[in-house]
Amino acid sequence: MNTTTQAPVDWHARAESLVPDGRAFIAGNRTAAGGHRTRLTTSPIDGRVLAELSSCGASDVDTAVAAARRAFPAWSRAGAETRKGVLLALAALMENHADELALLESLDSGKPILQTTTVDVPGAISTLRWYAEAIDKQSGELPSVPPGATALVTREPLGVVAAIVPWNFPLEIAMWKLAPALASGNTLVLKPAEQTSLSVLRVADLAAEAGLPDGVLNIVTGTGRVAGAALAMHMDVDALAFTGSTAVSRTLLEASGRSNLKRLSLEAGGKSSNIIFADTADLSAAASKAAFGAFYNQGQVCSANSRILVQRTIHDDFAGLLAEAAADYRPADPLAGVEGNGALISSSHTDDVEGWIQRGRAEGRVLFGGDRRTIKGSNAYLEPTVLGGLAADHDVHREEIFGPVAVLHPFDTEDEAVALANNTDYGLAASVWTSDLSRAHRVAGLLLAGTVSVNTVDALGNSTPFGGFKQSGFGRDLSLYAFDNYTAPKTTWIQYG
Repeated sequence: MNTTTQAPVDWHARAESLVPDGRAFIAGNRTAAGGHRTRLTTSPIDGRVLAELSSCGASDVDTAVAAARRAFPAWSRAGAETRKGVLLALAALMENHADELALLESLDSGKPILQTTTVDVPGAISTLRWYAEAIDKQSGELPSVPPGATALVTREPLGVVAAIVPWNFPLEIAMWKLAPALASGNTLVLKPAEQTSLSVLRVADLAAEAGLPDGVLNIVTGTGRVAGAALAMHMDVDALAFTGSTAVSRTLLEASGRSNLKRLSLEAGGKSSNIIFADTADLSAAASKAAFGAFYNQGQVCSANSRILVQRTIHDDFAGLLAEAAADYRPADPLAGVEGNGALISSSHTDDVEGWIQRGRAEGRVLFGGDRRTIKGSNAYLEPTVLGGLAADHDVHREEIFGPVAVLHPFDTEDEAVALANNTDYGLAASVWTSDLSRAHRVAGLLLAGTVSVNTVDALGNSTPFGGFKQSGFGRDLSLYAFDNYTAPKTTWIQYG
């Protein structure tokens, strides 16, 4: 029997030897931005400079869109088996380079390496494989028509798709757009967040190695105000998929109207509630999951269950259990391979989140945490924080803080809990804890949210749609429903009688 144990990975040493390429990826090649415009990208973990990132402008976007347009006819007409084979080959290469991708993801975003190696990169690969396997499972329709005719309904790719993705899950959310868009025969121009571009750029290299034809996947790096705006206004982009803020979503809607009415799918954030009823069977489990729902990924999750509504008779007991569970999310060195949270995306963003904590301290009370930490010379770390004593209409209950901050609030009745949970402009996610099956169905039906998790939090998977109602946007990522973002039904009517 082999009793040898594998030595722990020295991620700091690996980081020192890593030399990321920050150039854009256009028409199958790494490409400098026009005028060789660059900006330095740094790690929130310790402030180290990671790479010179190309700052793409409108002319670079034009070049990328033109490359995608040239590649579209051949890729869209390639057989399902061809597209499937290329995407599965890419998934295999990503698996072979998983440690490299995980390290890039951690350095760029501040995430713990324990998270990127076990969740983010495996999750991105899983999504890519899921859509690759779905390609040849799609079929059209033969609707009923009058005698003497046959009608065929087929799903047709839209053409050139643009995708603009955020910094909180750079590789996973990019794959939520990339995989169904390419699987359905579109070509893609993807703009990653300027803070976190390195992992998806490396995936583009691997895609070329996997045999993806030149121009099918293009990555333009740069700011939303320049590269993102150029994609939004481009007259030869047929659809745009976005995950980010409601404010930016509004500008994309305007750009679609002012340009070519390009198809939009928008996931625009949330302020999700987690309702804990007194009949919850295991209060400790509920508290543990509530901490996960509020503090995972440093609370930088669009569907974070950051409004925790607790029935008054168990409020104090639950608060104590939540404080114990929150301790598991104290910040630690992200490359040490230990449990705990990593850095927030930047010191400036940490300033913003800390400002919300100070408001909570001044106008209510801090029940747990609230302190800022410096690790590896960076002050982009925050203790998980629980606020209480704030009115139900306080901004902390209504605004997306996007940090490790939860607010605890009591309720008395089921109707009150539902009213509190729905008292938001958003409708992305919600959770309900109860041992009463009738109540679970009843409350879930009344909550205005794209996903309602019962006796768990923030449940999602490749086979279930993810997206929201109200100002959380429209369109769905994941599942077969995502193909609706990138295809349109086409009717072919054949009259023969």
